[in-house]
Amino acid sequence: MLKTFDLVLIGVMTATAAVTYTIKHRAELKLEEVHRLEAEIKLEEDTIDLLKADWALQSQPNRLERLVKAYDDELQLQPTQSTSLVHAKELPMLKSEVPVPEVTEAKASAKGATEASAKGATGASAKGATGASAKGAALASATVTTKAQPVPKPAPRAAEEDEADEIETGSVE
Repeated sequence: MLKTFDLVLIGVMTATAAVTYTIKHRAELKLEEVHRLEAEIKLEEDTIDLLKADWALQSQPNRLERLVKAYDDELQLQPTQSTSLVHAKELPMLKSEVPVPEVTEAKASAKGATEASAKGATGASAKGATGASAKGAALASATVTTKAQPVPKPAPRAAEEDEADEIETGSVE
């Protein structure tokens, strides 16, 4: 008495119910994961706040002064002199900023000859050793002339340019 159309509709409803249940279950798992991540974030934020408070207590000037007095004989600390501080413009250059030295003709010839012999050994199957030797000879005859740039020296410090008062120390946000 059940027609085939009714059986097909029952099958479609069952499949739809199964898919709906699967989607609902996955959504609940994702929601649990979101809650877990929110709890971890809250724990990390609380830990950061606690560490900031601890740092503020540990770096109090009164506490540090007492420690310096207590361990003065062992540590023999001296105050930092203002001449010991260096500004950024007084630091040496980076390696990437160092000027390239001038290459002489003799060094270029030696470099070209070594490149020619290396190319001659590896390029024998493609062009033959004579083609590689010709390239090496052309490189050897070319002179590389690059002008050396002078190495900049740090600028002298002016007495009124002292930025030591502008440096903030011990601030924790």
